[in-house]
Amino acid sequence: MADNLIIAVVGNRNSGKSKTWNTLFKSTVKTGSELRHLYLNAAQWVDNVFLVSGSPEERDIAIEDLMPKESPSIVLCSVQYRTGMENTFDYFFNQGYDVFVQWLNPGYSDEASYADNLNIVSWLLDKGAILSKRNGKHSPENRVEEIRQHILGWAKYRDLLRTEF
Repeated sequence: MADNLIIAVVGNRNSGKSKTWNTLFKSTVKTGSELRHLYLNAAQWVDNVFLVSGSPEERDIAIEDLMPKESPSIVLCSVQYRTGMENTFDYFFNQGYDVFVQWLNPGYSDEASYADNLNIVSWLLDKGAILSKRNGKHSPENRVEEIRQHILGWAKYRDLLRTEF
């Protein structure tokens, strides 16, 4: 059982990755250098959350150069669907993170669903990731709720939930 979690949203450029994070935080968010609180419902939140909104692949920066010195409990990370994205995931697998992936296929700007020509689905599943494929053309509410519920269960099991009544 890992004590760290990455939630990755994978897709082509303009697929809805940033829209996912903005919906999750209920405001426009960008990659920062600070850890955040993430509210999962009206009374519960988790601390020690780090966001990588613009994918390392799009920025042409290694993920380790974007991460803070101390490993956050939860990382929310955009990943562009392209050759080399395995490097981003390998970083988290090597750091012992649990990996949860939403693949936006088709993405918001994609004409249609596309084949997994990079074989990332099999590769991620073989490494132990949890993966779901979601339609980025649809409203992000359902996929964001899936992310919230996954974090809620993961954090509750590890006694990382903060509660305010």
